[in-house]
Amino acid sequence: MQTKTFKVNPKRPEPSKIRQAAKAIRHGKLVAFPTETVYGLGANALDPTAVKKIFKAKGRPVDNPLIVHISDRNDILFLARNINPIVRKITQKFWPGPLTVVLKKSKAVPKTTTGNLDTVAIRMPKNKIAQLLIRESDTPIAAPSANFSGRPSPTTAEHVLDDLKGRINLIVDGGKTRIGIESTVLDLSGKIPTLLRPGGVTLEQLRKVIGRVDIHPIISGKRSGSVHRSPGMKYRHYSPNARIILVEGAKNKVNSKILELLSSFKKQGKRVGVMTMEKSFPNNADVKLYVGSDHEKIAANLFKTFREFDSKKIDIVLAHGISRQGLGLGIMNRLSKAAYKKTKV
Repeated sequence: MQTKTFKVNPKRPEPSKIRQAAKAIRHGKLVAFPTETVYGLGANALDPTAVKKIFKAKGRPVDNPLIVHISDRNDILFLARNINPIVRKITQKFWPGPLTVVLKKSKAVPKTTTGNLDTVAIRMPKNKIAQLLIRESDTPIAAPSANFSGRPSPTTAEHVLDDLKGRINLIVDGGKTRIGIESTVLDLSGKIPTLLRPGGVTLEQLRKVIGRVDIHPIISGKRSGSVHRSPGMKYRHYSPNARIILVEGAKNKVNSKILELLSSFKKQGKRVGVMTMEKSFPNNADVKLYVGSDHEKIAANLFKTFREFDSKKIDIVLAHGISRQGLGLGIMNRLSKAAYKKTKV
């Protein structure tokens, strides 16, 4: 399969290019496109044959549910049941934006799309290209991240091409994504709103709007026998080829431990990288990459940094842990999911 790529102006998307991509969606093809979080790999969410192509292209387990993207709040009435006041309140506040809600699915949504679950995950993205593509396609679009399963999510069209060249039909290049980690996923299908995946909308923001929000145990690294209603819950995700060791604790102790591990691995002949939030961190590693000092910059650079370590043939990545407040919870969720080993000092 030949993968075609074309650039689209992110601020003023060209209608002819959007129509071309939408035509591919309507014809059952796979189209990678930018959202404000990461690039998504899109297909007609209501066409089981098209959706199956997503799983095949990504090497994704078929029981890992997909997020359905819409361009109009009212589309939720077609896709889901039991729309209560909390659903209306939370979507009115955070849509369009990086929030996915999980609800009881309607008969219109194939179980292929939902990983054979009775729930559906729905999001209304804010990115202009994504909005216009969904609207022009005249169908909800199922779209997980446009990477090969388990790899770091793509934040540029080049990342998509690296993973999926020859496996998908079209890549819409709308430049670098803004947020850099995937959407927050909030389960509203039960009695108590439950955070399934932290992301661009923070736990603090959710609680400010709707009050009580429980945190699924898996976010804290605990095993759970409950149904996995969200992407990112059941399988290892976001990982570079290098083995990540995540070090958490007091700043001075973390720095000392990373330098100790760095020396040890280099003596073993390993190529070692350090991912740091401190520009002044000692540059003893084979590759030191600074990802930023505030949560917004770290999130935006996280997956790009993972891929850069791979491009430089690094064996081990030593990563600083950060605060789990605000967007930090989402960043640490991704780091923990990607980590080969976690160390607390």
